[in-house]
Amino acid sequence: MPSHQEPRPRHGARDRDAAPPRGRVPGPAPRPAPRRTGGPQRPGGPRGPQSGTKPLRLGSPRPRLRLVGFGLTLVMLAFVVRLLQVQAVDAEAYAAKAEKSRYLSVRLAAERGEITDRAGIALATSVDAYDITADPKMFTREESKTGDAPEQAAALLSPILKVPAPELVKKLRTPKSRYTVLARRQTPQVWNQIKDLRSVFAEKARADKAKGGPGVSVLAGVFQEPSSRRVYPNGELAAGILGYVNASGRGGGGLESMLDKQLAGEDGEITYAQSGGRRVPTAGGTRETPAVPGSDLELTIDRDIQWAAQKAISDQVAKSRADRGYVVVQDTRTGEILAMANAPGFDPNDLNRADAATLGNAALQDAYEPGSTAKVVSMAAVLEEGAATPDTHVVVPNRLHRGDRLFKDDIDHPTWYLTLNGVLAKSSNIGTILATGQLGKTQAQANRVLHGYLRKFGLGSPTGLRYPGETPGILAPPAKWSTSQQYTIPFGQGLSLNAVQAASVYSTVANGGVRIEPTLIRGSKGPDGRFTAAPAPKKTRVVSERTATTLAKMLESVVGDEEGTGTKARIPGYRVAGKTGTANRVDPELGRYRGYTSSFAGFAPSDKPRITVYCAIQNPTKGSYFGGQICGPIYQKVMAFALKTLQIPPTGAEPAGLPVTFSPGD
Repeated sequence: MPSHQEPRPRHGARDRDAAPPRGRVPGPAPRPAPRRTGGPQRPGGPRGPQSGTKPLRLGSPRPRLRLVGFGLTLVMLAFVVRLLQVQAVDAEAYAAKAEKSRYLSVRLAAERGEITDRAGIALATSVDAYDITADPKMFTREESKTGDAPEQAAALLSPILKVPAPELVKKLRTPKSRYTVLARRQTPQVWNQIKDLRSVFAEKARADKAKGGPGVSVLAGVFQEPSSRRVYPNGELAAGILGYVNASGRGGGGLESMLDKQLAGEDGEITYAQSGGRRVPTAGGTRETPAVPGSDLELTIDRDIQWAAQKAISDQVAKSRADRGYVVVQDTRTGEILAMANAPGFDPNDLNRADAATLGNAALQDAYEPGSTAKVVSMAAVLEEGAATPDTHVVVPNRLHRGDRLFKDDIDHPTWYLTLNGVLAKSSNIGTILATGQLGKTQAQANRVLHGYLRKFGLGSPTGLRYPGETPGILAPPAKWSTSQQYTIPFGQGLSLNAVQAASVYSTVANGGVRIEPTLIRGSKGPDGRFTAAPAPKKTRVVSERTATTLAKMLESVVGDEEGTGTKARIPGYRVAGKTGTANRVDPELGRYRGYTSSFAGFAPSDKPRITVYCAIQNPTKGSYFGGQICGPIYQKVMAFALKTLQIPPTGAEPAGLPVTFSPGD
């Protein structure tokens, strides 16, 4: 009986319930097509092909890759070009810039030479000091972690350095700088104060850092550099001669300025690697040019005689309520200045308290009319020209009419019957006019002769000291002398000089008629320790030795004779030669005569001269204004002290005793 068989499926058809054919793994069932909503189904059903559509294709990545590659190539090319520029083209410039940033150059101040007196006693010296410096970069916001580090530091340093806080702030804010000087030549005590402050703030910074703070000290960028400070051990003593050193460490006046290059030496320099303002000792490359110390100067000044002169003139200026005064002491045989004192003076250690009017050296810088102390030149001319002798009779009336003026002496008197020696002893203006009138057949000729002697004695010319600001005085040529000048110049009015010139006139007489240029410097000692003597001063014969000896005897009468005007200058046991002077003074503010210049000049022992002393006081307003009265005692004190200090004994010879007057019947 035929069996029932299930009908076989069509080829390609598969029974969903039938087991898969042996050896084949069924694939995933096809996804149903998304159902469209809101419209009829397309023909062919959801799975049927869509008519009129193109198959989707992915874009090619090659253009995009090419663009990225091109950009990277440009970047790499820029790096390569820059690298070539830095390491090949500009290598030296960048290396130099890096070197400059890494290395710091610091000046090594040379030690300034000493100035001593003739015995080697220090008048000006240098002591250890510090320049207070800072690194402005360490005060920037980035380094200090605060925006007001300069202000904080300035507030702390200003009272110590005595520099205004705004000035310090300006220095600490110096842009693009690693080095600035806050204050120069500070004492070790000042640096110790700053160092103590730095330690306090450094400790606070460490504590702050331990708590997680920035831990930066506002004084970390403050440092010191060894330097030197000028000191004047004797205060005001010889300050007018020495001058002072200014804030920049250079000579600002006097010998400090005149010989600044010789005293200052040559600064050195040290260059070293640094980091954060501190020296890196292991970096190597340190370069140092040592400083060359300045030379020491030995002056002709004797400190003790300088002290005596300064005290005497200071006391008298104060007592007379005068504007100023000066004393010059000179060795007659060598021309060396042993003392040059001014009053009022100043202390070069403390210039802030000094009066600007006292900072110079008035003994060399003041030009004034000398008055009767200049009569010694007139007498020298008369004697040298043979126009008269010490015994020549001169009749001196109470008044003398010459030119456009009526001349008189300092006091009214009856007619005097004086010898030429008496004219000098009593300081007669009229007698001097009459005597110098004999120098020529005409007044014009006499003027020319007198002018020649004034010039030979050094008036109207620099002294030879080459001192800064020195005045040569005023001496017009005789052709330009006014009608009155040709009669006033013989007795010391109508011309001007300085105190050293006046002293040199008397030293010339004391030295037998030979003028030796004044000197202030004996020599110098260089860094090698060798002493070099100063050049010998110039010598000029002015008058004969005979004339000089005669003048010395005549000048004795001024002091030794009871009718002389200089009796207050006497020194027991010594023969003293001198001359008083009382001149009308030109007031520089008013431009006319007001007040007096009182003076006294002389030398001792008069028969064997060793020392010249000259004193002048400007505008005394209390007590006497006569030179013999207020300057004679100064001369006496200073001369007596100098003779004792230099151990100059009296000669023991008797004075010449030249006559002062004569009888009318003789």
